[in-house]
Amino acid sequence: MKTQDLINSLAEDRQLGPRHLERWFALALALGLGVSTAWFFAHIGFRPDIFSALKTIRFDFKFVVTLNLALSASLFAMRLARPDATPGIWRKALLITPALLLVAVVIELVVLPHEVWTARLIGSNARTCLSVIPLLAMAPLAALILALRQGAPANPGLAGAMAGLAASGMAATLYASNCIDDSPLFVATWYPLATGIVVLAGYLLGRRLLRW
Repeated sequence: MKTQDLINSLAEDRQLGPRHLERWFALALALGLGVSTAWFFAHIGFRPDIFSALKTIRFDFKFVVTLNLALSASLFAMRLARPDATPGIWRKALLITPALLLVAVVIELVVLPHEVWTARLIGSNARTCLSVIPLLAMAPLAALILALRQGAPANPGLAGAMAGLAASGMAATLYASNCIDDSPLFVATWYPLATGIVVLAGYLLGRRLLRW
């Protein structure tokens, strides 16, 4: 059987129907995020000044970035579960996150004196960021990989990487509520580095576990 014929056959299989995949992804998101949230509140929790922080633009902006990443990457990953998937609008939606960060960084550099740039970039929780985000992403990543196995991704590595990106967005959203470093300089530096660890893990898991 030719590759295209195999793809067409898989795409027509009832098991790969949109409703089937949507149910699996909804279950995966609920389960993975639920486990991470429970662990977060059991071992980390909100930052002490959470209520006053909510009134600041820099703090709130972190959630605009992380939630957009989690949503767009999750929907793109679900799309990639089908063997006949096309990138669609969700690949473009992923560009919103770096665009938002770029604009925020430019504004931060304009409004702050250059003497404090380095301090704002380094922050006080860089190591914590690099460890906690990957840790919180483990359960969502595992759940999304399981959901992707219910489909037949044509590009297993890419599908796994998108699962890692989505898991990172969820983990970063949780971590952002604890992190006291709110500067876009910090967020644009350390959050992507932590995300890269999870994306690489997702890519490797996808290549190994999502092949057909």
